[in-house]
Amino acid sequence: MTGAAIRVSEIFGPTIQGEGVLIGQPTVFVRTGGCDYRCSWCDTLHAVDSEYREEWLPMSVDDVWSEVKLLSGGVPLTVSLSGGNPAIQPLGPLIDRGHSEGYRFALETQGSVARDWFASLDVLVLSPKPPSSGMETDVARLDDCLSIAAGGPMTVLKIVVFDDRDYAYAKDIARRYPAWPVYLQPGNHTPPPPEDDSATVDIDGIMNRMLWLVDKVTGDKWFDARVLPQLHVLLWGNRRGV
Repeated sequence: MTGAAIRVSEIFGPTIQGEGVLIGQPTVFVRTGGCDYRCSWCDTLHAVDSEYREEWLPMSVDDVWSEVKLLSGGVPLTVSLSGGNPAIQPLGPLIDRGHSEGYRFALETQGSVARDWFASLDVLVLSPKPPSSGMETDVARLDDCLSIAAGGPMTVLKIVVFDDRDYAYAKDIARRYPAWPVYLQPGNHTPPPPEDDSATVDIDGIMNRMLWLVDKVTGDKWFDARVLPQLHVLLWGNRRGV
């Protein structure tokens, strides 16, 4: 066994990355359990809500890596570390293990917890949460995350947008951090309950929000922003494990 145990909600793939800078890229996902946030529109409550903590398995690096190798057939690809908030888990040794075998690692976090091992990632997606989430952004902690990652991984900002307040928040974040690419994502207002991943998705509503967001960005001549959907939601709805 290597390092401290990692609390794992699920490991699945290979599938495609459904959002952000690596959209469409073949990926194995390691979804950790536990989060220091509770966003109002969270679509992964099974990895966030403490009600489900008994389902989060404490796994050694060796055990996690054996599962990743099995799913990928031993062919190096990108491993996405997600959650919950994966930054609260001891993932440094797992990243080192995978790198030694040619795998790449991407992590998405809200930027509320900074870890030294961020510098070892290949891709860091910082996704501070907008007003519609009900959460507050601690910009000092976000600064810490960016400082640790400087000169290391490809680092981008990704912000979910539901409404005008969220859009204004995204523009404020972009102004504060002009050196980092910004990805905007229309929010899914029909996230699944943890016990039912077959819940109906309002695709038309999501696409209307995306069209609105494209119009906002182009109308404001915010040409540095990238607007992308959650591709996995368009393909599979709220289904887990894809």
